[in-house]
Amino acid sequence: MNWLAKINLNVVVHRLGVFRSTLLLVILIITCVFCGYRIGNFFHGYQIQAITEYKYRLELLYQQQVEQVKRLNTLEVELEVERLANQRSHNLLRDMETEHYQVKKELAFYEKIMAPEKQADGVVIDNVSIVPTSSPSHYRFQVSLVQQLLKKRYVKGYIELSLIGSLKSKPSIIKLSNISSLTKKDLSFSFQYFQIIEGEFTLPNGFIPEQISVATILPKNKWQKYHRLQESYSWAKIVQIQSQSIALILD
Repeated sequence: MNWLAKINLNVVVHRLGVFRSTLLLVILIITCVFCGYRIGNFFHGYQIQAITEYKYRLELLYQQQVEQVKRLNTLEVELEVERLANQRSHNLLRDMETEHYQVKKELAFYEKIMAPEKQADGVVIDNVSIVPTSSPSHYRFQVSLVQQLLKKRYVKGYIELSLIGSLKSKPSIIKLSNISSLTKKDLSFSFQYFQIIEGEFTLPNGFIPEQISVATILPKNKWQKYHRLQESYSWAKIVQIQSQSIALILD
């Protein structure tokens, strides 16, 4: 760039003259303006083309996004419909299983009564159920008794119910009479085919039940011999089964 510094405008004007110097300056200015204009137009056109291309790509991306959103919504709707269909099928299957279980249970119950030759003779405990109430540690119980004698007479007796578990980390057995207002008369039975004995009780604080023991006692009299039948049932299993049955009915 040292050669630019050596240029003396006075020398140029002196050699070319004022007119020629002015004309040369005007030509240079016009040339610079023209070149700047052309270069500016070139970059301006390039920018417009680039912007147009970017707009096209952006619109294409927006369109693809809309397509994906529509497809996603469609898949979500199909998934929800499939889920509802599966839930309905599950509920229907569960209801059918519950109905089958109830019918089978009722059939076995009446078979014990109407076809005693298929069972052992005597009075048996057909079913024991325990259902928790809305009150803490308060439960309802039912004991179903069935007579399986071929020639049925009226049987009379009573039941005894005890809870086996732990109280304050020590083994404990609690009789129903200690946790309920039921009397021996309330627990007595007299029937020819079957009878259901029911009542309520409240567990003491800190008692954790593990088993329930049910005994049927037939005192000796003129028409019957002394007979005692005692069965033990898992507390957790009985309460769980009854809770599941109630949940199925509520559903």
